[in-house]
Amino acid sequence: MKNTVLSKLRNLDAYPKVNEDFFTRSLSGGIITLVSSLAILLLVFSEFRLYLHTVTETKLLVDTSRGETFRINFDVTFPAIPCSILSVDAMDISGEQHLDIKHDIIKKRINTNGDVIESKPDGIGAPKIEKPLQRHGGRLEQNETYCGSCFGAEQSDDDCCNSCEEVRDAYRRKGWAMTNADLIDQCKREGFFERIKEQEGEGCNVHGSLEVNRVAGNFHFAPGKTFHQSNIFFDDLMSVHKDSYNISHRINRLAFGEYFPGVVNPLDGGHWTHETSNGMYQYFIKVVPTIYTDIRGRTVKSNQYSVTEHFKDLEYISPNSQPGVFFYYDFSPIKDLIRVQKLIHLNGD
Repeated sequence: MKNTVLSKLRNLDAYPKVNEDFFTRSLSGGIITLVSSLAILLLVFSEFRLYLHTVTETKLLVDTSRGETFRINFDVTFPAIPCSILSVDAMDISGEQHLDIKHDIIKKRINTNGDVIESKPDGIGAPKIEKPLQRHGGRLEQNETYCGSCFGAEQSDDDCCNSCEEVRDAYRRKGWAMTNADLIDQCKREGFFERIKEQEGEGCNVHGSLEVNRVAGNFHFAPGKTFHQSNIFFDDLMSVHKDSYNISHRINRLAFGEYFPGVVNPLDGGHWTHETSNGMYQYFIKVVPTIYTDIRGRTVKSNQYSVTEHFKDLEYISPNSQPGVFFYYDFSPIKDLIRVQKLIHLNGD
């Protein structure tokens, strides 16, 4: 029974063959068969590619969005500025300022060869030694609460500065530079300035992100903490500065918003070498709000940007101005809508 079924299956032929007495094999016939088969394969492949092919449709609209925030992602390397004095500041036209930002920022100490020495979240800390100096002038005793002096920068009688960072912050709020660094007990105990001298000759890689208002503003990398005085921005470590700072830098990545396919960040991989005295390198960036929709309908709100660059040699402009790398950004009033869809669907519409 089984052999009978198999025999019938073997003899089953939906296309009965012509008796060999009624056809003749020839070279031309074989060539036509091969060419026809190849043409069929090419047509199938071409239609499959057409089915998979996508097109990008771009539309420009007036941007009416207000009151939003956006994220700036950066990764910048300074081969000649140590991490101990490098700070990140941000401010915008609404008056909001963020000075010496530490949240969501990682600093990596690097040597002259670019190798990483140490990597840690931003911030300088050190263990306290016994009996620090109290605000009233005596040393801390047992069962006594520590309240360090702000060295004249207190805003009220109850203010305490218990670390070098807190003294620096108090000075910055007053608009003072730390010209009396050797008299500040907290900084001496924590070895703050020894750490600065120890890291001389090193570089720093700083990467992270900033959450800022969606209005025109700037962020910058500079030695020391920034403070404002007479409409000019200075840094608080003027007393321990060298004659000049080498602000050579490499921008490994700079993006305004989330990544989406096809985005081009013109500053990625950019490198600038500083060969003169103290300088201020400025990037003027025009940010274009962008909404990207992929082939599956998923939407990414991001930004594209264009940039121009400018260098100021502070030796010939204002010797007391702050050296550093500054990014000034403003928003375009036009929004770019990018939509990716299949060509077959587009033709169908």
